[in-house]
Amino acid sequence: MRVLQLGPYPPPQGGVQLNLVAIRNYLRSRGIACGVVNLWRYRSTDADEVYFPKNAAETLWLVAKLPYDILHLHIGGIVSFRLLALSLLCCWMPRRKAVLTFHYGGYPTSPKGRAASPRTFAGFVFRRFDRIIAVNQEIVNVFQRFGVPDKKIRCIEPFAAMPDKIADAPLPPDLGAFIATHSPALLTVGTLEDEYDLPLQTELLGRLLKDHPDAGLAIIGSGSRESELRALIATKSYASRILLCGDVPHAATLRSIAQCHIFLRTTLYDGDAVSVREALHLGTPVIATDNGMRPQGVRLVPISNLDALEHETRRVIDTGMEKTVQRQAGEKNLEAVLSLYSELQR
Repeated sequence: MRVLQLGPYPPPQGGVQLNLVAIRNYLRSRGIACGVVNLWRYRSTDADEVYFPKNAAETLWLVAKLPYDILHLHIGGIVSFRLLALSLLCCWMPRRKAVLTFHYGGYPTSPKGRAASPRTFAGFVFRRFDRIIAVNQEIVNVFQRFGVPDKKIRCIEPFAAMPDKIADAPLPPDLGAFIATHSPALLTVGTLEDEYDLPLQTELLGRLLKDHPDAGLAIIGSGSRESELRALIATKSYASRILLCGDVPHAATLRSIAQCHIFLRTTLYDGDAVSVREALHLGTPVIATDNGMRPQGVRLVPISNLDALEHETRRVIDTGMEKTVQRQAGEKNLEAVLSLYSELQR
């Protein structure tokens, strides 16, 4: 068996990226070849069967040229016509099976998700896949409305492997010092894009500093809104209390999550964020926007509600920011993906 994954490859370390890497590492540890074609705008040098095409034509050339039995496409955002066209071409590759993982948890409530129908172009395309992996039941329901047969749909939660010794992972010096000298130390991980509602978190910090003068906010990730976010932070009298870290290696990110006091996940729309599950596993209190699919143990707040976010954050601070480690579900999610691949090989 040879597998080719198409999707965003780190950096940055988003949930879709981590799930893709977890599948790749799991397969390779079992002697199964697994290449990756990056579909993210970030570029690097081709190495170790990871390819960074410069344009759509080069992407299609790689899909047609590379040897594989199963192509696994990861979609984690808006389903554009361009993505649907790529999906259709992937499904039409002769003598190969095509799998889609749909990561975007906000899709069921989006206008396109609510309009799902077998008579749409999206419905036509999705029915061409040999298997579809949905990360929650709401997405399963959407694909059923698109007319995808039940036998083709699997509900498998995303999973990112947890390094064994994150305590040994070196932290960037500025990040390590920041967490050590701020209390409470708030941390968020994600791309610097509009959907992460990061201005809300900067406003939260301003409120907390009135009673907690040692508080600080660290933001891990990069994105197209970095310059705007830096400009916004510069207008705050407490700008020195906010640290933009850029991209940080996954192991170091996990160590940061373990060492911070509160993990924040504020979003305008979101899926089943891997970082949230990682924070829960590491015992760090998590406050996240309610998207209807957060794991048990997350403290939920409404979208863009600063008062609710402040109230919940203060509740965590008042309880001493106690850490309660949750057990991780092992590798059963990755085993389920491999089982699906094997099913297609029969």
